[in-house]
Formats: sequence, C-alpha cells, structure tokens
Amino acid sequence: MEPEAPRRPRTLKKILIVAVVCLLAAAGGVFAAVAPGLAGGALESEAGSAVRSSPGIASPVIAPVKLDAAPANGAKQVNPAAPVSLKVSNGTIERVTLTSTSGKTVEGRIDPQGTGWSASGPLEFNTDYSYTWVVKDGAGRETSTTQSFSTVSSSHEADAAIYPLDGMKVGVGQPLQIIFSEPVLNRDAVEKAIKITSSAGQVGAFHWHSDTMVRYRAEGFWAANSTIAMDMQLFGVDLGNGQIANFNKKVNVAIGDKKVAVADAAAHTFTLSINDQPVKTLPVSMGDKRFPSARGYGVLMEKKRYDHFRASSIGLKPDDPAYYGDVDVEYTIRLTLSGAYIHQALESAYPFIGNTNVSHGCIGFAPDGAAWVFENMGTGDVVQIVNTEGDYAAHDDGFGDWNIPWSEYDN
Repeated sequence: MEPEAPRRPRTLKKILIVAVVCLLAAAGGVFAAVAPGLAGGALESEAGSAVRSSPGIASPVIAPVKLDAAPANGAKQVNPAAPVSLKVSNGTIERVTLTSTSGKTVEGRIDPQGTGWSASGPLEFNTDYSYTWVVKDGAGRETSTTQSFSTVSSSHEADAAIYPLDGMKVGVGQPLQIIFSEPVLNRDAVEKAIKITSSAGQVGAFHWHSDTMVRYRAEGFWAANSTIAMDMQLFGVDLGNGQIANFNKKVNVAIGDKKVAVADAAAHTFTLSINDQPVKTLPVSMGDKRFPSARGYGVLMEKKRYDHFRASSIGLKPDDPAYYGDVDVEYTIRLTLSGAYIHQALESAYPFIGNTNVSHGCIGFAPDGAAWVFENMGTGDVVQIVNTEGDYAAHDDGFGDWNIPWSEYDN
C-alpha cells in the first residue's frame, strides 16, 4: 500500500482567492462599482443622476422638494376669496402661472426667499383654473407641475340690493337697507363685514326683518346735514348653506335737513317742522273708520307727480261701496308698500278736507297743499300719524323701523 499524499496547506488556497479578487478589482469589478473613488474613477454628477434616498460615498443626498399648494388639486366649489398659494421646502419656486379657462391670468408674487407664492387678486365665480408651477431642487433640477380647481358655481353666488344708493341725499328717517338674493344664516359674519360710520358720530344697530333683509339705523333720527358711509367687504363671506357673497361696495349717503311732519287724524291737520321749527300747517282728510290711517312713524318713499290708483290693488271689488275704480292722482308720495300715500285728494273729497276723514288710509290734501308738500318733502323725511284708530303698519311695509323700540331693535 502506497503512502498517502501530503495535503496542501490552507494558506495557499486563501492566497489564490485573494489574488483572484485583486485581479477583478483591477479590471473594474466589485470595488470599482461600489466606490469609484477607490478605483481611481471620476465622481459622477449628482445633478445628472436620480435623487438619492440614502447616503453613499459618491455624493450627498439631495432632499426631495416638498410642496404645499392651495387649493388642492381637483378642488370644487372653491371660495373665490380663498387664498391661492404655494409653499415649498428643500427647493425654490422658479415661476407660477394661474390662468382661467377663458385665458385670464391671475397675478401673483414670489417671496424674497423664493419659497412662497401667493395670488394678488381674488378669483372669479363659476370658473375653472389651471395652476402651474416650476420648482428647483438643491441640485438645480427643475420640475413642472400642473393642477386644476374650480370656484363656487353660479347657483351658490349671492348678490344684494342696497338702499339708499351711493350719492343719494335722503331725510333723517331713512334706514340703511340691504336685501340679499339668498337667505343669510351667518348673520354675525355679515354684520362684521359691514362698517358704517356717521360724520356726526352716531352709532347704530342692525335689525333683521327676514333672512334676506337687514336694516341699520341709529337710536334716534340721523343728525341733520350729516353724512353716512357704508363700507361693505362682503366678497367671499359665507352666508350659510354654501351661499357666498359676490361683492364689496362702498356707499356714501348725505342726510338733509330734519323734516318731521305730524298728521293728526282727530284735528285733520298736517304740520311740518324743519330742524325742529314748525313751518306750515295744512288741512287734510285721512282714513275713515273702515280704513283708518296706520299709526306711528312712516318714512317717505318714492314720489310721483302723476300716478294711477286702482281699487283692486287693495282688494276692493266693484260691488263694494268703497270701490273707486281706476283714478288718476297727482302729487303722490308713498308711505307704505301696501298702498298708503300722501297725495292730492280726489275732487269728490274736497269738501271733507280739514273736517272729516274719508280716505282709504291715505293723507289727502287740497291741490295747493299737496303741491307744497310734494315740493318741500321727499325720500327719507318722516311723518308721524297720531290720534288714529288704525294699528301700526307692518315694520317692513315701508320703513316702519322707528316704530320698533330701540331695546328690541338692537338685538
């Protein structure tokens, strides 16, 4: 039996393995792929490669740009007054465009740090917008993004009618009135958005006659020859139920002399005072027992040199003894929406002026008296009716606000 051949030393095997690995490294193998710097190769450009998500030997990690855009992509029913903005971190904003589908561009500005952009103007209702921005990361790479959103639709857009109109001159009794096109649930928000100032320093209060109509007056009549300024910043105010107000408006109103008349149904007289000085007393005929004139304060509304009255408008029919058909009337000034007026009496009533009440609730004058009142009184002046059997007219049947106690008005 032949003797066993001697085993090769383990050290020789290890030497061979190391030699092979070194040859691979010299040929650009494993070590070169992992660490090109160790292999003598050039560092690759981070700007020309994908953003790294973990540290490595080649170059530092470039943090991804983080964006916060408002409104959100695809948002619907966006309030046109809501801020449109873009905030970034780990990068800078290069440019932003905000454009409606009709091609109208909304201007904006980038902050000095280049990390924020905001629109400088409000949006429009019922409009689709395209919102595009370009941002640059820490390695100088630019990325463009486009989003879209749409604003509140026309069905949720609320308007309002304001009275008196801007630039009007009215009497001391004229309340300020706003009638909204949609019901208002958020009354506090609306009141806070309206600033009203008086040159005489008078402070007033709002009173809601309904969900759509609010009025404002001072505790007493407006100061004679003062001015009232209304600053309504209501654009974007949520009225409730998703209804958004669509306007800002400023209204300036001039107040004239204090003209307050007292119509006495028992004495059959009408006495006008100007700036608290009685200037004229005229004979009148007022509402009869069936149609007594409404008591309390009334504020004069529209006036017409010639008008046409219809008995049917107050519910009278031809078989009613009080029916007067259709008649032409002169020197009319409206007191209530329901049909109470100051006017020249019909000729058939002339004998009763100054001694008997025969009207359907109106205050009737002889021709010369009617003409004088028409020339010397107007919108916003006050008539107080006393000694009548009639009740107060509804507070919103005309401007009956002065018949509401201040303690009830201011709440």
